Amino acid sequence: MGLLGILLSLGLLMYLAYRGINVLILAPLLALLAVLMSGDLPVLATYTQVFMKSLGGYVITYFPLFLLGAIFGKVMADSGAARTIAEKIVDWLGTKRAILAVVLSCGVLTYGGVSLFVVAFAIYPIANALFRRADIPKRLLPAAIALGSFTFTMTAFPGTPAIQNAIPMPFFGTNVFAAPFLGTLAGLIMLFGGTAWLDRRAAAAAARNEGYGQHARTAADSSLADDADLPSFAIAILPVISVIVLNAVFTYLVIPNLDAAYLAQPEYGATSLKSVAGIWAIIMALTVSIILTLALNWRRFTDVKESVNSGTMGSLLPIFNTASEVGYGAVIASLPAFSIIRDAVLGLFPTNPVASLAVAVNVLAGITGSASGGMSIALNALGEQFAAMAQDQGISMELMHRVTALSSGGFDALPHNGAVITLLAITGMTHKKSYADIFVVAVAIPVVATIAVIILGSFGF
Repeated sequence: MGLLGILLSLGLLMYLAYRGINVLILAPLLALLAVLMSGDLPVLATYTQVFMKSLGGYVITYFPLFLLGAIFGKVMADSGAARTIAEKIVDWLGTKRAILAVVLSCGVLTYGGVSLFVVAFAIYPIANALFRRADIPKRLLPAAIALGSFTFTMTAFPGTPAIQNAIPMPFFGTNVFAAPFLGTLAGLIMLFGGTAWLDRRAAAAAARNEGYGQHARTAADSSLADDADLPSFAIAILPVISVIVLNAVFTYLVIPNLDAAYLAQPEYGATSLKSVAGIWAIIMALTVSIILTLALNWRRFTDVKESVNSGTMGSLLPIFNTASEVGYGAVIASLPAFSIIRDAVLGLFPTNPVASLAVAVNVLAGITGSASGGMSIALNALGEQFAAMAQDQGISMELMHRVTALSSGGFDALPHNGAVITLLAITGMTHKKSYADIFVVAVAIPVVATIAVIILGSFGF
């Protein structure tokens, strides 16, 4: 009954999340369902001492990254910087390379730390107008935005401040630049593979004389009509560059030279500088870049306080959604029947913990419909075992980090994924019209890239 309870709980989590029920409600209820079906276990104690403790621990560790990322994305959007960057890239590449222009516009912004949700709202009006001028079927537009926002800049390219690239750091003692060669290679596979697929689909549509099509305007279309005082491209791109550059400067030059012996004291968590360096670097890089964005665009803001407040509030739902999934995973991992699942996962590739880790993260990301949620569940439940196995076999912790991040960006983009559902709503498209191409560029090709990294990593690259 215990194993059946876990499987039923996971199945209901995936189904009900797809039906639109918030994970803040689903996670604790379905975790406690699994507890009840496991037999004589204390339900309330599990909720307060396991679920809530894990939820709180996740918030303590990662809330600054969600908060600062949301604020940075909001001030980039409200200042007009995000729009300037997108329009400049579109101008450079032109109508003939419309798909690539959309992908790169999204990629530049997300690699610079702008939230993928902010990017989708900011880019859509520009991308929609470009697709209409190029007479490319609008049904391909969600996949182009997904490719630029949900894939190579989220999990692959070294240095990305995405939360998916930050979560593995405490488990493997790494930083956001882990395995730079393999990460870059995986990112290029996603970028060029996804773009080639969409170009091929557009060419096939053109051969059938299928154009942009007739589509009703969405609420997001109206934002393009705003003729605000946009910043120049140099001013717009500077904060994006600063996130990446400062992240590297703090990671490799500033933080390693700090005298942080005090971190060994109990009041500071009895930890080490190496354990917190990656998160500290992102915090400082985003903070400086937010200040820089405000300073460069002060007169362009209608209400700076409102922009900052809106970004702040926008960080709360994502952090608590993910933290609730972490709490759910902690409860499942505490159940006696979970040992069966744990042993099965660890035994998938007994001589290759990298591959086992990739399967575990992908499966859990697919079930939860969340890259960060699935990864967090997998690492909190099995991270220590995977790290120990890798150390015993002489496998690089940087490789473990990169494969973990890459794996979170595979099956996460199944139809019930919140970002997919939001993207389709923004663009006015449906699963029936657009999901097949989203699946190829955001699920299939990233999985291929992950497999390539695992194979190359096994040969010591």
